[in-house]
Amino acid sequence: MTTVTPVAPPALTGRRALVTGAASGIGAAVAARLAEAGAEVHLLDRDDEGVAKVAAQVHGTPHVVDLTDEAAIAALDLDVDILVNNAGIQHVAPVEEFDPERFRAIHALMLHAPFLLARRVLPGMYARGWGRLVHVSSVHGHRASAYKSAYVSAKHGLEGLSKVIALEAADKGVTSNTVCPGYVRTPLVEGQLTDQARAHGIAEDEVLDSVLLARTPLKRLVEPEEVADAVAFLCSPAATSMTGTSLSLDGGWTAA
Repeated sequence: MTTVTPVAPPALTGRRALVTGAASGIGAAVAARLAEAGAEVHLLDRDDEGVAKVAAQVHGTPHVVDLTDEAAIAALDLDVDILVNNAGIQHVAPVEEFDPERFRAIHALMLHAPFLLARRVLPGMYARGWGRLVHVSSVHGHRASAYKSAYVSAKHGLEGLSKVIALEAADKGVTSNTVCPGYVRTPLVEGQLTDQARAHGIAEDEVLDSVLLARTPLKRLVEPEEVADAVAFLCSPAATSMTGTSLSLDGGWTAA
């Protein structure tokens, strides 16, 4: 007689997830991983073609939104169980040359928008007694690098925001954590090679080893799928007691 062992449904079956910056890189990998775990995934990005393509691949729903537009955020249907704040941009320049409007835009996208999204999703999560907020931060949420004043300060702020949410939500079945990778193989990293070379006065082909990986004992870029696995773990039953934490994938950068 053959015994058939029942197969448990994926851990996130019945959960609804929203992933920002989902048209490429980390966001696309996270959307795919959460869909694989059974979640109904909503993908948000300002790149209409990119987010539509990824949404089709993961059988999710695309939303074209500029997260620096508060009115656009206010118009979203945000009745979700999981929020992954991932959208980000980068600009490399000394403080005295950093354009104030660019600084403001980076903070609007990477700190103010996560706050606006969190305050919209939390009431529904509290009502259901379950929710997961995962903020894709960075090693730069804990360490600084020259020429990245906007990015570093926004990520430090995101770490603080996540901890405050964790404290406020602790008795409501909702957790808030960050994932902090080092340099990830994404268009965001590839796009800053020229600026880094100019800022440091070196050749572009020297940037990876001499700048990006200089403080990382593991001399390799993090793959987007590694970050996606960490996000999925923080949404899983195994991480029920994890809140207010920063999960580092920095290749040993912060060990020193």
